[in-house]
This record gives sequence, C-alpha cells and structure tokens, in this order.
Amino acid sequence: MKNKGRPAAGAVTSSLIRRPIQRYFAVFLLPTFLCFCVGFLWPFIQGIYLSLHKFNTVSNTAYVGFDNYAKAFRDSGFMHAFGFTALVAAVSLVLINVLAFSVAYALTRGIRGSNLYRGVFFVPNLIGGIVLGYIWKTIINSVLPVSMSIQPEYGFWGLIVVLCWQQVGYMMIIYIAGLQAVPEDMLEAARIDGANGWKTLWHITLPNVMPSITICTFLSLTNGFKLYDQNLVLTNGAPVRRGIGQTEMLALNIANNFTTANQRGVAQAKAVLFFILVTAIALIQLTATRSREVQQ
Repeated sequence: MKNKGRPAAGAVTSSLIRRPIQRYFAVFLLPTFLCFCVGFLWPFIQGIYLSLHKFNTVSNTAYVGFDNYAKAFRDSGFMHAFGFTALVAAVSLVLINVLAFSVAYALTRGIRGSNLYRGVFFVPNLIGGIVLGYIWKTIINSVLPVSMSIQPEYGFWGLIVVLCWQQVGYMMIIYIAGLQAVPEDMLEAARIDGANGWKTLWHITLPNVMPSITICTFLSLTNGFKLYDQNLVLTNGAPVRRGIGQTEMLALNIANNFTTANQRGVAQAKAVLFFILVTAIALIQLTATRSREVQQ
C-alpha cells in the first residue's frame, strides 16, 4: 500500500535534509575553517613575512627584503639538495607507480588469496617514517659492503627502496579501485574483437584508469619532494663533501639551515621557495595527466 500524504524519499532528501544544511552550513564549516586558519593559513602568512626578515625569534626581526632569497639561490648546498631531491622524486615516481599498478593488476585477475596479499602490501604504509627508516637502515647497512653514510650512491638507492616499500601498497589500493571501475562491456567488446591482453591493457584499461594514475602520480611526486624523516634517519645528508651533504634533500636542508645561527631568515626563504616549487610541479603534473583522462 502507498502511504498517502507522506512525501517520497527524494522529497525527504531534498526538503528535510538539504534545506537545513544549506541554512546552517556555516555552523558545520566553521570548526574546520578555524583549524585550517590556525594550523595552516596563519603560519603560512607568517612564514612569508619572516622570509623577508633576519630573525632569531619571531618577536625580534629585522627587515632585509629579498636578500634572504638571494642568499638561498647562492647557496650551493641548497641547489645540490634541489637536484638530488628531483632525482629521488623522479626515480621513485616511476618505480612506485609501475610496481603499484603491476601488483594491482595481478591482484584483480582473480587469484586465490588476493585479499590477504592486499593487506600484506598495505601494511608498510602504516609504519611511521622514523621507525621505517631505522628498520631499513639496519637491514641495508648489514647487506652493503659499506655504510650508506659513506657512499652516496648507496644512500640514494636506500632512499628509493624505502620510498617504494612504504608507498607501493597505498598506491596499489587506488589502482585496484580504478581497475575495478573499468566498464566490463568495453573489456568484453575488446575480447570479441580479438584484442590480446596487451592491446586491451594499453587501449582500454589504461585510459579508463587515468584518474587513478593522476592521483597516484600526484601523491608519489609530492611525497618524493617532501621526504624528510626517512632522509634524516637513513643518511642525515651524509657523506659531506666540501660542506655539502651529498644525500641531503630539500626538506632536510631547510631544517638544518634553520638551526644555524643567523640563518633562520634564509631557511624560511628556502621554505617558501620549496612550497612554490612543489606547488608548480604538482599543478603541471595534474594538468598533464587530467588531459588524458577518459570521460565516462
């Protein structure tokens, strides 16, 4: 029997739920917005302000204009850290996404125990960066003939191994969601047309998984540039040659510079440049990958 006089489910959703939310959305938004302002917006504005000053404490500053930025660009250690960070981010970007997609593709083929394998691959993402760094430092230094802190090539590949081991499982989950969303009728049509596995993967699966590729590329790229804790534990920038840490990444370089006397303004300028760099690279990457997404 139909309930006369009672609104339909759609009417309940639109009138009794949406209208109060639209009227009082500010009440729900205000706590999150205040946390955003206190935790990010105000420190960011203050950071830009301090990057134009020489200071030891935030209450004792002297305006120097863009001199801190000029010193940052003249700092050979900072420029070396930028090159090393870009190399780590680029290599880890490729390896993480190739490995994550390969594992996700294998685990969506209906193999036995796939849910168990998903959990096993995801567990490393739950381990904190400091703990993860100490674990792998012990493992890698016990295998290598010399310490990562002595040979920079070993330090570089040690960082790559730790990044891949931690992030592949997380990216795998995103790729699995994308693979499971590929329209089955398109795959069936490809099989009927006689397309082999490689052609189906290249022309059907990958174009439909591009939204997942966009997300994973963004996350792995920005995580590679922002890496700090594993870099601190594994090598702490060592070895140092001519005053430059051979395995020092940007975040670690900024942190070390901030602890140096009378260099906090320069370190803050480096942090602003770091933010602009990561933002620009991320926007370029998002634009490039989103342009290749298939509209469903």
